[in-house]
Amino acid sequence: MTTPELVSKAEQLSLSDNLIYVDETTGSDDAGNGTKEVPYKTAAAAVGVIAGMPQEKQGSFKIAVKKGEEYGEITASALKKAKKAYDVSVKKAKKQADQAAKDKVQLEKKAAEEQQRLEESKKVVVTEDSSLPKAKTIKISEAVDYRDQRVRVFGWVNRLRVQGRDMMFVVLRDGTGYLQSILTERLCHTYDALTLTLESTVALTGVVQEVPAGKEAPGGHELIVDYWEVVGRAPGGDDAVTNRISSDADPSLLYQQRHLVIRGDTASAVLKVRSRVMRAFRDHFDSKGYFEVTPPCMVQTQVEGGSTLFSFNYYGEEAYLTQSSQLYLETCLPSMGAVYTMAESYRAEKSSTRRHLSEYTHCEAEIPFISFEDLLDGIEAMVKDVVARVWAEPTTRAMIEQLNPQFSPPTEPFVRMRYADAITWLNEHGIKREEDGKDFEFGDDIPEAPERRMTDAINKPILLTHFPGPIKAFYMPATKEDPRVTESVDLLMPGVGEIVGGSMRIWDYADLKAAYEREGLDTAPYYWYLDQRKYGSCPHGGFGLGVERFLAWLTDRFTVKECCLYPRFVGRCQP
Repeated sequence: MTTPELVSKAEQLSLSDNLIYVDETTGSDDAGNGTKEVPYKTAAAAVGVIAGMPQEKQGSFKIAVKKGEEYGEITASALKKAKKAYDVSVKKAKKQADQAAKDKVQLEKKAAEEQQRLEESKKVVVTEDSSLPKAKTIKISEAVDYRDQRVRVFGWVNRLRVQGRDMMFVVLRDGTGYLQSILTERLCHTYDALTLTLESTVALTGVVQEVPAGKEAPGGHELIVDYWEVVGRAPGGDDAVTNRISSDADPSLLYQQRHLVIRGDTASAVLKVRSRVMRAFRDHFDSKGYFEVTPPCMVQTQVEGGSTLFSFNYYGEEAYLTQSSQLYLETCLPSMGAVYTMAESYRAEKSSTRRHLSEYTHCEAEIPFISFEDLLDGIEAMVKDVVARVWAEPTTRAMIEQLNPQFSPPTEPFVRMRYADAITWLNEHGIKREEDGKDFEFGDDIPEAPERRMTDAINKPILLTHFPGPIKAFYMPATKEDPRVTESVDLLMPGVGEIVGGSMRIWDYADLKAAYEREGLDTAPYYWYLDQRKYGSCPHGGFGLGVERFLAWLTDRFTVKECCLYPRFVGRCQP
């Protein structure tokens, strides 16, 4: 408690028995008032209260210290010690007050100097030297081709460091890369220079030079600026971008400020890798002769069960956001052969896990005249080829290595494991059912957590196959050798879990109609899907891959929410 606070306590003190009480066990110097009910903790606080009284009253008050269950008058030695402690605290408080006063003077002086400097900076005018070679406007990614030439670049201030009064380092970002830029002398004395903030947009003009030996900079070069100007000023102070977001901020705040988060090095790298991955998928399918199609996202049928449908009013009729484009892709097989789509799918799952989104990018493909083994081979080949394509691009590979330093492209054959063998593996490794703590049994749906524990332990991609019919979709056919299981597959990746779900499709008309009846589904809305089995059916299969899950595996992200631009999940539909 400070001396002024003790004086205030003394002024308010009103004790009928002229005793100030101290209880070193339960008392409080801050919350106490010296009464028996609310005593102080130390005798020094009581001494301070007495010292703050008028001189004529000080002799009439004594200090009572609790000893055991009773209060007794303070001893002479304890009182002497308390007075000494109080005197020390008074000197310390005075020293702190003096220092605070000095600091205030220094701060005011510094603020005045800064204000004067700002006022003087307004008089500094920088103009472009017309005798210099005309600058060519380039993107930062092109800078390596313009070394030792004068250029102009536009971008955002990604990092800023002021070194003394005559040098500034600005790392500029324009979406294509990063460029370290050096401003010196008069260029650092302008009002714009003194008030420059992160995320401001600027135009920098100068010569691109290779960095000196032993120094480092993005791209191995830097811009020696001879002229610059502010294009758009970002706020500083309380509204500065660093105050709006920080790496340790609550995730809900970061999702709310996602429009600013994606400017960061990590978030933007993930989105750039995503762009290249999307292209790689398209290039893969194109190399295999697939055609891309764009099915509707507004539907009146279901694919993965009615419990996860988003419904809406469609001109007076009930309709849904699609859960999958699979059924529409199947209708294209007779006219286009193998087809694929990269489109959004929607699942109204009230799951808040790190691998669930309400809206996600669904890479789906359907292939005619294949066997189940062909399907498995195709999924494995696709994943390896897409990774190989992005890994072969130096810029993309550098970003992946930045995000996931331990990553290496899969080269070994994927593990192929039947569902029944997975049940055995879980039981042999002591992984129990969550609901009752018992061993897993054939027919159980393996939840996410046990599945991921198995995948992470094996630490290799797993093509998990032959799931029981009752836990899979109605359109998956039973195998000939064991009618209990289906020709179905999930691709499991370490650290993420399932990223692909696929199967052969029931291609016999009677069998498919029976499957609808078994599920209690009205076949009328699916007439067009059943017609595919009526007008020249064939064995075919397909799969769906969650792009965000693929990216989470590739870039080692904790959650798929980091792998899309603006994630949509339970409780989040903005910005």
